[in-house]
Amino acid sequence: MIEAQVLVIGAGPAGLAAAIEASRAGLAVTVVEQRETIGGAVYRQAVLGAPATYQPPVVRARWRRLVHDFAGCGITVRHGSVFLGIDGDGLAIVENRGTGRVEPVAAKAVIIAVGAIEKVLPRPGWNKAGVSTVGGLQIMMKETGRAPEGRILLAGSGPLLIAVAAQMARLGNAPVAVVEAGDPFRHPLAGVGLLAYPTLLAEALFYLKDVWLRGIPWLRATTVAGIEAGADGLVATLHDYTGTERRVAVDRIGLHDGIRPNDFGLSPPPGTSPVVVTAGDCREALGAVAAEADGRRAALSVIRLLQQREEVGTTAALRRERNAQGLLSKLFAPVSARPLLSGLTDDTVLCRCENRTVGDLKALCGKEDPLSGREVKHNGRFAMGACQGRFCAENTARLMAELRQDAPAPSAVDLTGRRWPIRPVPIGALVCASDDTSKQE
Repeated sequence: MIEAQVLVIGAGPAGLAAAIEASRAGLAVTVVEQRETIGGAVYRQAVLGAPATYQPPVVRARWRRLVHDFAGCGITVRHGSVFLGIDGDGLAIVENRGTGRVEPVAAKAVIIAVGAIEKVLPRPGWNKAGVSTVGGLQIMMKETGRAPEGRILLAGSGPLLIAVAAQMARLGNAPVAVVEAGDPFRHPLAGVGLLAYPTLLAEALFYLKDVWLRGIPWLRATTVAGIEAGADGLVATLHDYTGTERRVAVDRIGLHDGIRPNDFGLSPPPGTSPVVVTAGDCREALGAVAAEADGRRAALSVIRLLQQREEVGTTAALRRERNAQGLLSKLFAPVSARPLLSGLTDDTVLCRCENRTVGDLKALCGKEDPLSGREVKHNGRFAMGACQGRFCAENTARLMAELRQDAPAPSAVDLTGRRWPIRPVPIGALVCASDDTSKQE
């Protein structure tokens, strides 16, 4: 059995900051990371031999400082390992992808820092081959040092669209357009408010400059209403705020409608053993700077409990980043009201893993007695696929609420539940763990 005083799940900015803080307090720290490199999605490292994707100087400086501090602590990192949950004996369960085994880890405290989940709203045709998330395209560029090939359309809402467009342009294949549901130019006061956050503003201007100089069309107050297969790729139907429609032929489409905390799964009650705290974007999605601050907050909370130290105030930095993200949310708020999911065509796919549609859910919710989220899951196979509802449960719950306004509004947790393991694990890995336990006895 592996032992550690503090087990940190995830080696992104929050996890690294938490590990550094706990290690400096004299605690033995082990980091569990599913990839072979540290950095998380924000600081994703290129594969061996690939050039690094160019990022703003402020981002590169943050990463250099963070990785320098982490390396100086001599913290153990278990790469290629996936956290599955905490069992009835209070042991953290980790799947070692290298050995194909499930391994128990004894820890006094577990800090979960697994980042955010990218949101994508259902649209007709969003499940077609060639459609992915914008974040997925960015990760591919960071890992390979190459831009996606062909005619690429980036669509949705938020500053990530501009960042990825600029990175694609620098790598030699600018997108044909950026389709933004909001219009930052409609909120000049919020834009002026960003002057209070010079680091954030410098990063934004860095990317905007590239988009402007490369002549990338930025179609604001516009949405992708549907995606169809074309003669030589995909055809996206665009609607702007005036109701004008246009069609664009492309090879690939990246969608992005914001991010949300990756809080799927385990949520132990206070007072349980080991101590479990969440940190960074999986607790509150506020970006990389706030994630570091929140990682330190989580570590200080653990240190206080394990070493009986006095509580240290750590909320000022989070409050500042929360205010900054509030300004960004106002700047990029969709101009048109968010469309009702119930207005989508019945053949629009809602659950991509199980290919369940809006019409399938309407049929279930049309019964005389309203079904609970759990009943919808088991009768309709919503949130039953490989992602276990990480990506479809929120939209499914929202559509259920729209369809049955006379019934209590369900939540995503009503479909997914909170149980161990928190993600799929091969049966063979569990069998190996059982065999190992028998031998120890």
